[in-house]
Amino acid sequence: MTSRPSSQFEDAIQNDEMLMERFCQTGEERFLEGIIRRYEYELYHYLKRFLGDAQLAEDAFQLTFMQVYLKSAQFEVGRKVRPWLYMVATNQAIDLQRRNKRHRHASLEKTVVGLSEELDGISLLEILPGEFASPESQLERQEQSQWVGELVNQLPEPLRQVVILIYYEGIKYREVAEILQIPVGTVKSRLHTAIKRLGLMIRGIEDV
Repeated sequence: MTSRPSSQFEDAIQNDEMLMERFCQTGEERFLEGIIRRYEYELYHYLKRFLGDAQLAEDAFQLTFMQVYLKSAQFEVGRKVRPWLYMVATNQAIDLQRRNKRHRHASLEKTVVGLSEELDGISLLEILPGEFASPESQLERQEQSQWVGELVNQLPEPLRQVVILIYYEGIKYREVAEILQIPVGTVKSRLHTAIKRLGLMIRGIEDV
């Protein structure tokens, strides 16, 4: 998927919220198209990572903006557009997984307590155990990142969601809470549980 060039009217409207507000007020599709241009690359690659399938990601992307179009009347003026789009996209991705019988049901049986510090801006390689703390070369780091990505895909879906949104998409805790419609505390709990589980997975592989 490639980004389309922006139009003059879109360039004149710098604020995403203004574009969405114009669309809600007028129903003119050019304003929605402006939102799509700004987010198509970002959202498509998020969905591709989330679903692990390019065609499913394309389908989920189309369904996302169909829902935005159909439910624009429910959009609250003044609400941030980016986390709202991610919420719609995530819901569409989950629904698509269920319809394709590939949805993994998982329950969080454990939470990690005593780890209240924010982890924003820190990469997974920097907080996971083992030799990942100081890769010897850029190539090694890329290989390690790819391996960690494969391990992330093995996490239960609730854990995988927060890792992808926070570490791969760079979204803040509060916005992730809005996207997933869960409390901020639950976001943190799931993130710490995910990191602990990834660490155990890595140590298990390293010990073989």
